[in-house]
Parts: sequence; C-alpha cells; structure tokens
Amino acid sequence: MDLKALVALTKPRILVTALGAVAVGAYIAPQAPGPGVLLGCLLGMGLVVGGANALNMYLERDIDARMERTRGRPLPARLLLPRTALYFGMGLAAAGIPVMTFGVNVLSGLLAALSLISYVLVYTPLKQKTSFALLVGSIPGAMPPLIGWTAATGRLELPGIVLFSIMFVWQVPHFLAISLFRSDEYARAGLVLMPHETGERKTRLQIVLWSAVLVPVSLLPFMLGVAGALYLLTAVGLGTAFFVWGLKGLKETQPPAWPRQLFALSLVYLVGIFAALVADSGGRL
Repeated sequence: MDLKALVALTKPRILVTALGAVAVGAYIAPQAPGPGVLLGCLLGMGLVVGGANALNMYLERDIDARMERTRGRPLPARLLLPRTALYFGMGLAAAGIPVMTFGVNVLSGLLAALSLISYVLVYTPLKQKTSFALLVGSIPGAMPPLIGWTAATGRLELPGIVLFSIMFVWQVPHFLAISLFRSDEYARAGLVLMPHETGERKTRLQIVLWSAVLVPVSLLPFMLGVAGALYLLTAVGLGTAFFVWGLKGLKETQPPAWPRQLFALSLVYLVGIFAALVADSGGRL
C-alpha cells in the first residue's frame, strides 16, 4: 500500500493548521492542561481531522478528478482504491473520538464529533447545492482553537468562543477570495459558490463586510484580558490591512491578481494574530 498516498488523504497542510490552532487555544487558556491531556488532544484531533479529510476525499473523488488543482490527489490519480480511503477515514475518525472523549474530556469529544459530522455529512454534500455551504463549513473549520481551550479548562467559556468566532469570521473572506480566482474551475466541477449565485460584485462586497466584522471581533481577546497591548496592535494593524485590501476589490479597475493577493494576506493575518496571541498571553503550557 502506498503510505505517501495515505498521508495525502489527511490533507497534511490543513491538518497542521488545525493542530496549530488547537495548541494556541490550549496555550492561552487560564490553566495548563497536563502533558497527557495535551498529547491526547493533539493525537485525538489529528485522528479526527485526518479522518474527516480522508472521508471528504472519498466523497469528492469524482469532483476532484474534474479539477486540475486536485486531480493529482490519491483517488483521482488511482493511487488508492476508493474503499481504502473510506475505511482509512472511518478508522481514523473512529479512533479519534474516543481519544478525545476519554483521554481529554467529554466536552472536547463532543465538539470533535460535531466537527466531524458537520464537515463530512453536512458541508461536503452541501457544496454541490448552495454557496451557504461556506458558512456551514466554517463551523468545523473554526472549532480547533475552541477545542484546545476546552481541553485545558473542561468548560465552554467566553474566551474560547471568541477564538472560535475569530476563526469563523476569518474563513469567510478567505474562502470567498479563493472562490473568485477559482470560480470557473469549481463551476466545471459542479460546486456552487457565491460568484455563481450572486455574481462577482456581490461576492467582493461580502469580502469587505466580513473583513470589517473581523476587526472588532479580533479585539475581543484584548477586551477580555486574554491578551495584551502587543496583540491589540497586531490585530488592529493586520485587520485594517485586510479590510483595506478587501476594499480594493470594489474598484472597477482592480488588478486581476487581487483575489490571490487577498488570499495570501488572509494567511498572513491568521498566522500573525495567532502568533501575537501566543506571545502576549502569558501562556501556561
């Protein structure tokens, strides 16, 4: 069996991002999780996220085959049999939920299960029907930092919900930017995006609106006392840059590269504010 192809099923870049967000949530929590709990959380989430991604690839294997960006994935490239991906994904997910529930705590296990179900059984099929799928998919995408917080505290608390909110709101302009520069490719694959339903102009307007919302939402960790002045300055600076760059998309003469530039800036934004949170929170790991 092709081990490299099995690893590719887990979407390693997404997996690493999710685990990083889990670690941030645990790090800034008011109490440190024990080493065993932290290890269990990272292992359990790695299994759940990897399993969800493998099941997503199984369900979307025909769609992936229609897009140049994804036709080299293990299933379209016929490096693995579809049933192998199915069993592999189910196995990872089935192992991950008990690890989270019994190795961390019940609340974190429930949140991990909600992420898995909403991503695989709701978001994945909904992408072929409506652009509303973006908001649905943003729920599991925003769950990792909240799960990191609950792993450390065992409680659903406002700061953890704020971390979830930041990542939820951030995902909307991030993925709308992708939908603009990959619109034709996704349309050929049968996926429904906002540019297909409402047009590019309204999509660009939504980017501006969501990036505007992101600025005050991102200030909440400072207002709650979770982070200090360094984080505040970082959130204001990066949030303003993100918003201003989004505004450029409303110009009639915006450059063709604008959506890709916004997408790149969104990644800088996420890494920047998470790094500032870690540096300015007095973490307890």
